[in-house]
Amino acid sequence: MLEFPSSKYIWGSIMHTHYRPTAAFVGASWGALIIGMAAYLIGLWNAQMELNEKGYYLVLLLYGLFAAISLQKTVRDRAEGLPVTGLYASLCWFSLMASIGLLGIGLVNATLALSEKGFYAMSFALSLFAVVAVQKNVRDLQAAGPAPESKFSDS
Repeated sequence: MLEFPSSKYIWGSIMHTHYRPTAAFVGASWGALIIGMAAYLIGLWNAQMELNEKGYYLVLLLYGLFAAISLQKTVRDRAEGLPVTGLYASLCWFSLMASIGLLGIGLVNATLALSEKGFYAMSFALSLFAVVAVQKNVRDLQAAGPAPESKFSDS
């Protein structure tokens, strides 16, 4: 459901209209993030691998989530006309690709069943997608300002 714009901001000569994301989309985004991270972490907890290997996969998840959030913020800042250095944008892209690549290398070389490798890859991908959606929602809600009063109030 498309909602009407709640506010307009002008940066330079570009006018941006911010839409408030629906509660369903916000909830689905958070749900996907929680499910993706929980599946990955529970799988890691129950995995029959060395502790250093578990640490490697845990750090990859955290690094990937941070890189995805940083890249989303960088792309959004540029779209809104806010200054972002090329070096920082390049580092964001590199970090995201490095986390995905290192996960791929780790899974190819791991002594796990093919189904386990797919499980880790899919829960990692779900987590990355969801964290971008959550970050977008947080930023959109902040830009849209306070929620309008409900038409169905008790007064």
